[in-house]
Amino acid sequence: MFKRLALLIALVSAFAAPIPVAFAQGSLSDSFSGEELVDDGRAFFGSTSQGLASLVERAVSQFGLPNGYVLGEDAGGALFAGARYGEGVLHTRNAGEFNVYWQGPSIGFDIGGDGSKVMMLVYNLNQIQDVLGRFAGVDGSAYVLGGFGMTVIKRSNVVMVPIRSGVGARLGINVGYLKFTNEPTWNPF
Repeated sequence: MFKRLALLIALVSAFAAPIPVAFAQGSLSDSFSGEELVDDGRAFFGSTSQGLASLVERAVSQFGLPNGYVLGEDAGGALFAGARYGEGVLHTRNAGEFNVYWQGPSIGFDIGGDGSKVMMLVYNLNQIQDVLGRFAGVDGSAYVLGGFGMTVIKRSNVVMVPIRSGVGARLGINVGYLKFTNEPTWNPF
């Protein structure tokens, strides 16, 4: 069992190689404060934002202040193997805003489906193209109606922390990746 899980994690990591895309070059060193993130998140999530402040505070205490964030929506489903699709806008301090799309497969002990509003905190972003590519991670869910949840996905030194508030019914744990692109696609790989 553990050998299969280790092999699965190795395969997901192998797919997490960067995808070269041409965007404006430059350093994105200006970060966002925790207060700015909570305010923008409250405006985006609306009345369901009760747990947002504590999750943003937890992410900031673990990883520091992000230098970008994505606001968007996604949906996913699984019956042991699953997929997730989403779209949003990447916000940066000094490089502007860019549309991003994500999709990815997952495999594990995971059953159910969900739809979510998402705020992804982005850390160590040197240029916009650093957010494009495959980000591997482990995700766990246990809810019937919905609520807030936070996971961590990583590629190279760029870390993304998706904070989701959604509805659905989901139970389990899975390993997978999200592939971020500048164009929408239905292919989760």
